[in-house]
Amino acid sequence: MNIQSHIITTLPVFKLEGAMKDVVKFFKETTYSHIAIVEDEKFLGVISENDMEVFDVSSKIEEYRFNLESVFVTVDTSWLDVLESFARNDANIVSVLDGNSLVVGYYLLTDIVTVFIDTPFFTEPGGILVIAKGVKDYSFSEIAQIVESNNTKLIGGFITDSRNDVIQVTLKIGASNLNEIIQTFRRYNYTILFGNNDDQFLEDLKERSDYLNKYLNV
Repeated sequence: MNIQSHIITTLPVFKLEGAMKDVVKFFKETTYSHIAIVEDEKFLGVISENDMEVFDVSSKIEEYRFNLESVFVTVDTSWLDVLESFARNDANIVSVLDGNSLVVGYYLLTDIVTVFIDTPFFTEPGGILVIAKGVKDYSFSEIAQIVESNNTKLIGGFITDSRNDVIQVTLKIGASNLNEIIQTFRRYNYTILFGNNDDQFLEDLKERSDYLNKYLNV
């Protein structure tokens, strides 16, 4: 999936020799979590809005060189890994670098979430199953075989939790034969955590996404 068209180029990049007052002003006027700092045009790291209270507005950015965080993705990073970067760094904006460590722009969390919501996983009609099994015992090939052996299409699936050696997988499947598929998963010793055929689960996810977009755009 091509997400490079969502790179934002209108937001600033600050130079290491610049004034910290400009960074503070940026954070006060926006709701962004991070902003990129460069030296000789090359990416050095990002300053976090969470550190703003410790900034001396009369200082130079270079005085906070060791406060910079290495939070970035590249133009070749997949959209799933971009989403992971947002989550791992508690960020709503991520710097995007080219192969020469130059900042080409930023990804915004709201834009990438919208890309996710627009995938067939959300847009195609069907049912949702959330299943769980031991991390050493599950396989996606087996999951696909179980769904397709019941004459139903597997639209998509991804790992939504992993703890205590148990993997949780959320599946989107064609709307038919849901009960038969559930029974087959149980015969293969999968635990069924959620299963419905009316897409209420998707509606809940969309509502949460809408709330997230509204929150981030305040």
